[in-house]
Amino acid sequence: MKLFDVYPLYDVTPVKAKGITITDDKGQDYLDFYGGHAVISIGHGHPHYVQRLKAQLDAMAFYSNAVHNPLQVELSENLGRLSGCPDYNLFLCNSGAEANENALKVASFETGKSRVIAFNNSFHGRTSAAVAATDNPAINAPINLQQKVSFVPLNDLEAFTTEIEKGDVCAVILEAIQGVGGLDEPSTEFYRALEVLCQQNGAKLIADEVQSGFGRSGTFFGFQHHGIRPDIISIAKGMGNGFPVGGVLIHQDIAAKYGMLGTTFGGNHMACVATLAVLEVLEKENLMANAEKLGAYFKQKAENIPQVKEVKGRGLMLGLAFDFEVADLRKRLIYNQHLFTGGAKNKNLIRFLPALTISMADIDLFFEGLEKELKAGALN
Repeated sequence: MKLFDVYPLYDVTPVKAKGITITDDKGQDYLDFYGGHAVISIGHGHPHYVQRLKAQLDAMAFYSNAVHNPLQVELSENLGRLSGCPDYNLFLCNSGAEANENALKVASFETGKSRVIAFNNSFHGRTSAAVAATDNPAINAPINLQQKVSFVPLNDLEAFTTEIEKGDVCAVILEAIQGVGGLDEPSTEFYRALEVLCQQNGAKLIADEVQSGFGRSGTFFGFQHHGIRPDIISIAKGMGNGFPVGGVLIHQDIAAKYGMLGTTFGGNHMACVATLAVLEVLEKENLMANAEKLGAYFKQKAENIPQVKEVKGRGLMLGLAFDFEVADLRKRLIYNQHLFTGGAKNKNLIRFLPALTISMADIDLFFEGLEKELKAGALN
C-alpha cells in the first residue's frame, strides 16, 4: 500500500525537535518559524509538556465520554479563567475543522435557521459544513453545503448588512485574523457592527480562533483586540502543541441538549493533559506578552527590508508581503538558510507562525537568512 499522494513535500525528514529547532535524518538543524501550521505554541519538546503527557500515559491514556473525566472539568475551568471567557461552556473535539463544524451545528440548532455568512478568502476547515464556509473552490467537493453559504468581502458593511437582513441566517463565521487567506483582519468598527447586526437579526456570531487563539495574537483570542463578545468560539491548533485537540466555547445563553453533539476521541485524557500543559506554560512564562513584544520587534526588523511591501497580522501571527510570488524564496530559505516558513492563498506572502517562546535572537537569525536570499535572488 502507498500513501494517498495529496501533499507536495519538501525534501526534509525531521526526526527530532527542541524549542524552535528541528533536526533532520542527516543531522541538519532548521529553525522552525512556521510551527507546523501554527500548532507548536510552546515550543517542541517543552519539558513541562513532555512530563505531563508521560505521566498521563502511565496512568490512563483514554476512555470514552460515557464516564466522568475530571481532566475535562479542570481544563474548562482553567481555560475560562486564563482566556477571560468564564461565561462559556466547553465542548471538546479533535481538530479545528470539527470545532467549526460543531459551532455551525450549534448555531443552526439554536436558531432553527440554515444559512451562513462567511467572508472572502476565509478558511474554516475541510469537513462538510466547515469547507462550505471556506472560500477556496479547489477544496470544495461536488457534495457540499455551499448553496447555504453567502460570501461577502471582509470589512464591507453594506454587503454584509444586505445579506443578514434577509432573516434566514443562523451564523456568521469570521477569523479574527485570516490565516490561509493572507493575514487580513476585520476592522474594530466592522467587527462591532457584526456583533450588533447578529443580535438584531437572530444570528449567532462565531469567532474562528483556530489559528489566532491561545495567545498567538498577543491576547488570548484575536477578537479581544476589538472589544466584542461572540456567541461561539472555535479553537484548536496551538491548543495541544501538536497533540490533536480542538474545542468549541459556547456562551452560557445557549442551552445544551443530550445528543446535540458527540465525539469518540474528543476530550480524551491525553488531549486534556496536553492542553492543560499548554495553558500552564502560557501563564507561567507570560507567553502572550512575549508574542506581543516579539511581534513588534519583528515588524521593526521588517521595516529595514526594502523588498517587504507590508507586514500583516498581530503578535506572532504575521505575514511579509512582497511584490513578487514567494514560492521560490521559501524553498531557498529552507534549503539554503534552513528556515521553515509558511505560504498563503496570497502567493506574494510569507507567513511567520513560530512558537510563542522565540527570542529576539531567533528573529535576528530569520532576517539574516531572509536578507541573504533576497540579495542572492537579486543577483540571479
